[in-house]
Amino acid sequence: MYNDSPRSFFFILTLTLTHSFLFLFLFLFFSVRFLLPSSPVVAAAAYFDQPCPFFFPSPGASVDDFSASSVQQIVDHCLYDTINRSRPVNNMSKSRVYADVNVVRPREYWDYEALTVQWGDQDDYEVVRKVGRGKYSEVFEGINVNSNEKCVIKILKPVKKKKIKREIKILQNLCGGPNVIKLLDIVRDQHSKTPSLIFEYVNSTDFKVLYPTLTDYDIRYYIYELLKALDYCHSQGIMHRDVKPHNVMIDHELRKLRLIDWGLAEFYHPGKEYNVRVASRYFKGPELLVDLQDYDYSLDMWSLGCMFAGMIFRKEPFFYGHDNQDQLVKIARVLGTDELNAYLNKYQLELEPQLEALVGRHSRKPWSKFMNADNQHLVSPEAIDFLDKLLRYDHQDRLTAKEAMAHPYFMQVRAAENSRMRTQ
Repeated sequence: MYNDSPRSFFFILTLTLTHSFLFLFLFLFFSVRFLLPSSPVVAAAAYFDQPCPFFFPSPGASVDDFSASSVQQIVDHCLYDTINRSRPVNNMSKSRVYADVNVVRPREYWDYEALTVQWGDQDDYEVVRKVGRGKYSEVFEGINVNSNEKCVIKILKPVKKKKIKREIKILQNLCGGPNVIKLLDIVRDQHSKTPSLIFEYVNSTDFKVLYPTLTDYDIRYYIYELLKALDYCHSQGIMHRDVKPHNVMIDHELRKLRLIDWGLAEFYHPGKEYNVRVASRYFKGPELLVDLQDYDYSLDMWSLGCMFAGMIFRKEPFFYGHDNQDQLVKIARVLGTDELNAYLNKYQLELEPQLEALVGRHSRKPWSKFMNADNQHLVSPEAIDFLDKLLRYDHQDRLTAKEAMAHPYFMQVRAAENSRMRTQ
């Protein structure tokens, strides 16, 4: 006999919902299993018309290596990525160079979260003196007690494990590259578990003291050396994302340069949207200030351009914003607002009304406006041309590091290097 009690009602409702969910699950399972194309990567990419960089198989992997859960993971990733994009997929920006480095390399090259850190012995090192501090670390001059050689000890402040792993993985991948600081060891305190990175020692001079003393040739030489490091890290699929004078160590006596602090560096995957809260304010590219998230290696070239402008015009920093909004205002007052609007239109971006009002309207200033009696010996026509090809709103219009090294500004440096190589 039918029981019209609330308990029976809920029982029937529960049974009905259970059957509905079971039917939906089976439908989705067989749709994914039989209706999608045979390759899950092709299926997801075709459906969403975009790359899914985190799920490319290692070379030699077959379609059979993917389970149904792998397919769902790919689809979920692409769906999430599509929903959270601020601009249409067909208007995504992609690097002009080294775009597919991490696509063709095996996953273990760029999957830093899977890294197993091999810890060294902290007792091998002693702190001598403090030499600096940053948002994420404190830096000390140290000594290796076994070899009696100087080193730099970077003690990391508490941050997410994956950030530490990312920095370590990137430093390991770049080890031995031209003018990239060399990671010697990784240790941690046995009790607090605080990790420290051990680096080669560079007897550097503070840039605020050094830069005003540099000759025209010195600037050409050191910028060229920095470009070597940038082209190398870009060729390895890595963006530095914090290029600035503080992170460029120069031993002027040995004429040695090292690019340091890879804590904000990241692997480049085409189509991926990145955090715009990177780089130091005075060296932030326009892409960061207008929230263009699918930026690439060219961000480093803007930062280099800011650094170069500060060196040749003896104006440090060159763009002196009081906050991120004011930073864009300072850039617009030099590069002009017509050019800024053309950039925004190209990438279908809009400024917040408040920021748009702050930016106002400005015409482009000629670089000669920044010349004076104190810096004119550094501001040659080729220096201006080089700078102009770096400080472009549109990241795709900037010189790449390799293109920059071929610029006429470095003709003397290249000639001297070629001569040195012939005599070796």
